[in-house]
Amino acid sequence: MGRGTPLTEAGAGIRAAAPPDSPVGVIAGGGRLPIEVAEAIETAGRQVVLAGIEGEADAVLSRPDTRCFRWGQVGGAIDYFQSRGVRDLVIVGTISRRPDFKALKLDAGTWRRLPRILQALVGGDDTVVRRALRLVEAEGFHVRGIAEVAPALLAGEGALGRHRPDAAALADAAFAMDALAALGPYDVGQAAVIIQKRIAALEAAEGTDRMLARVAELRQTGRLAARSGGVLVKRAKPGQETRTELPTIGPVTVAAAAAARLSGIVVESGRTIIADRIETIAALDGHGMFLVGMPGEGPAT
Repeated sequence: MGRGTPLTEAGAGIRAAAPPDSPVGVIAGGGRLPIEVAEAIETAGRQVVLAGIEGEADAVLSRPDTRCFRWGQVGGAIDYFQSRGVRDLVIVGTISRRPDFKALKLDAGTWRRLPRILQALVGGDDTVVRRALRLVEAEGFHVRGIAEVAPALLAGEGALGRHRPDAAALADAAFAMDALAALGPYDVGQAAVIIQKRIAALEAAEGTDRMLARVAELRQTGRLAARSGGVLVKRAKPGQETRTELPTIGPVTVAAAAAARLSGIVVESGRTIIADRIETIAALDGHGMFLVGMPGEGPAT
C-alpha cells in the first residue's frame, strides 16, 4: 500500500516478538491483493484479522469476517486490532486518494492522534510511508512485509510461463534495472519501458498502466521507431520501504503491456508481487509474452 494508516506513540520502545500463533492484522486497501495475502497467511497456519478502508477495500467485503473503518475512525481501528490480540500488522492494497480531513467525522481516538497523522501526510511518497510506519509501530505493532508473511506471492528468479526472452530483451532489462536504480534517489516511479536500450517511457505519478497507455499511443501514432518489441521493467527503488510498497504486476499490467506491443516483462525477483498469479501467467502465455525475475541491487528496507 502506498500509504499506511498513521498512529501514535503509545507503546513506543522495544517490543518483544509476537507469538508465532498470534493473529496477523491486515489493513486492506483496494484490489484483490489483500485477499491473496490474507489467504496466504491462513495457509501458513495463522489467523487473520482483516480491516478494510471504507471506499477502497471493496474486494475484502466478500469475507464475512471483515470490519470496515472510515479514515476518520483510525482510533477505532487501532482499538479493534489491539482487542483481538494483533501484534503483527500488514498494510496492503491500493489507495485511490488521500483522505480529506476537513470533511471527515473523526472518532475520539483519531482526534487524539490528529496532529501526528497530519504531520505524516506531508512530503513525498517515501517520506509519508516512513512517517506512517513509525506512528503505527509506536502503537506497539510490528509492521510486516509481504516477503515475511506471504513470500509465495513474490516473483522468483528466472522465467515464468511458456515464453523466454532473447539476448536483446535481457540486455534491455539489465539497462533498465541500472537506470531505475540510478533514478531511485529522485523518488520517481518503479517502472520503465526500454526499447533497444532506449528509455521509451518512465513511470511518473500516473502509475504503470497509464505509462503503458502512453507507449501504446506512441506506437499508434508512429512516434516510436520500432513497431513492436521492448520490455517493461519493474523494480523497487534502492532503500525503498518494502514492507508497504512493493512493485506489483497482474493481469491488467499484462493487458496494458500487450496493447503497447511489448515482448515481455522483467521484474525484480524477491521484491515484486505477482497478483493473481495463475491468471497473470495465463495472460502472458496467451499474448506470447515472457515474464522474468531478475535480481536487483540495493538493500531492502
